[in-house]
Amino acid sequence: MFANSDDMLKYIWDENVEMLDLKVIDLNGRWHHMTYSTRHLRESIFTEGTGISLSPYPGYREIQAGDMVVIPDPATVFLDPFFKLKTVSVICDILMPDGAPYVRDPRRIAKAAEAFISACGVDGESHWLPELEFYIFDQAKYGSSIRKAFYDIDCEWAFWNADADQNPNLGIKLPATGCGQADAPRDRLADLRSEMVRRIENAGYPVKYHHHELGGPGQCEIEPHFDTLLRTADGIATMKYIIFNTAREFNKAVTFMPKPLFDVPGSGMHFHQSLKKGEKSLFFDKKGYAKLSKLALNYLGGLFNHTPALMAITNPGTNSYRRFGVGMAAPMSLFFGESNRSSAIRIPGYAETETDQRVEYRLPDALCNPYLAMAAQLMAGLDGVRNKIDPTKEGYGPFDFNNYTLAPEEKAKIKTAPTSLEGTLAALEADHAFLTAGGVFPEELITAWIGLKRNELGLVKSRPHPVEFEMYFDL
Repeated sequence: MFANSDDMLKYIWDENVEMLDLKVIDLNGRWHHMTYSTRHLRESIFTEGTGISLSPYPGYREIQAGDMVVIPDPATVFLDPFFKLKTVSVICDILMPDGAPYVRDPRRIAKAAEAFISACGVDGESHWLPELEFYIFDQAKYGSSIRKAFYDIDCEWAFWNADADQNPNLGIKLPATGCGQADAPRDRLADLRSEMVRRIENAGYPVKYHHHELGGPGQCEIEPHFDTLLRTADGIATMKYIIFNTAREFNKAVTFMPKPLFDVPGSGMHFHQSLKKGEKSLFFDKKGYAKLSKLALNYLGGLFNHTPALMAITNPGTNSYRRFGVGMAAPMSLFFGESNRSSAIRIPGYAETETDQRVEYRLPDALCNPYLAMAAQLMAGLDGVRNKIDPTKEGYGPFDFNNYTLAPEEKAKIKTAPTSLEGTLAALEADHAFLTAGGVFPEELITAWIGLKRNELGLVKSRPHPVEFEMYFDL
């Protein structure tokens, strides 16, 4: 919002802002915050930063060395609508106590990935457009204890409430799937999404559109406009914050879990991406397949070759791998095709122009830390550029058939992505040199990330599952 701290301070004084909220992201992608009274605000907070303990943040510093510094980025300031007193929020960078950048800070990694583009001989910058998919429910209860594990989700318009004792029950319930761009009265969430969009745009992130998604029990999508990598990652974090909190004001529950419901479409976060110089896409060549340049093809080759390792960062939850399956708009087959939504990478047929040419990586989901996920995708693509990886020679297409209708023997010829977090973590352990190139991802972060996620795996694997009771209790 502001170019420098002077402009930010002037706004705070001129607009009688009472509180300054500092937001800091942890390794998993959750925000933490500290709130400062502006009555006693010192200008040094914007130049020297302020002290913070990172020991409560998963994957960061331990308690015996937790003291760090955070410094606000004036470009990320927005008037926060969720506080009673007039409050501005701002995203912070993380520094060591001596003022050096903290190597595990996801924002530092995103900036380093952007800077690495020129080191690869590319004169341009990366541009990104994420598709945020999520579910909105009336109720979400869940828990796990030594004797009980459960989740209980409900929404009034879902198909399972067709005969519910609602007063009144006005009918028009949505089925499990097939509800993409549903209109009113089938779509009962348009006003809520519009309020979310209004607040997102007030925070400084323009939105392209919103609509109901395929999943009938309240699946929605909000899609912003293209921006640079760091701005897009800041935008995703801000959008999720606004979406969660706006829903709570309307007495609704939101989840970005990839698979919160059985046998209905899951939620992903497809990333449209390109390298551009000015207004010109470096991915465009009017003579290439789907008007893709050689640079774009090499970029695709890098994305494909490193997908098994990438998914440990772009799909970092055990729930991530429940989303994939035939007919669920979540392909795992590693090939690319023009306008082909059964491919892991789609070349949008409506954007094949000198300014708009891009590729859409369809595997990620919103459990990811956006800074790490986007930086990792960029590093994989740049590795393909540096090593001139040809995706066709590697067996990744292009294919223009519907992968879902192939005979099993034909489908078996196509490479597939890993089907579990366990598999992707093993792949990341074996293949991460493309991430550490140029010092973008520190080796210690890779180690910490793998340890963090294996701990999560252990928590899930050590507990009985309700379906196990159905299958085995009386055996």
